[in-house]
Amino acid sequence: MTSFLGEFECKLDAKSRFLLPAGLKKQLDPACKEQFVLNRGFEGCLVLYPQNEWDKIASKLKKLNLFVAKNRAFYRQFHNGATAITLDGNGRALIPKSLLAYAALNKEAVLFAYADRIEIWSKDRYEEVMSQDSEDFADLAEEVMGGLGEEDEK
Repeated sequence: MTSFLGEFECKLDAKSRFLLPAGLKKQLDPACKEQFVLNRGFEGCLVLYPQNEWDKIASKLKKLNLFVAKNRAFYRQFHNGATAITLDGNGRALIPKSLLAYAALNKEAVLFAYADRIEIWSKDRYEEVMSQDSEDFADLAEEVMGGLGEEDEK
């Protein structure tokens, strides 16, 4: 499994393309072959999945029982806007207009890489979300991480 790390600021050009930073390109699994799926994320960001990681998620989603209404609704929402992306010869990725609008992207973006994905945020929205989250980070850390290790102690 890919495990990305880092935060990168980048600029969008007039055609809504961004250059994938060298620091992220170095972290790519060669199996992705510079092919990605760009999708809507949570909290108003976009999520860029390397194709090989998207395929793993898609195989999990195929196990959903689509006769259950909530499963169908989730499947539709999760795939809403999903777009295949290939880097051009200069290492740039094009963001479709509908996804630009969803993420309120204009000229400046932040790529926030973690686990198997890269979130793409408008710089303003990213700073806003991170400043709000930082106020409650200690409480969040306790809630999310506080019980870890207890299993090992038993």
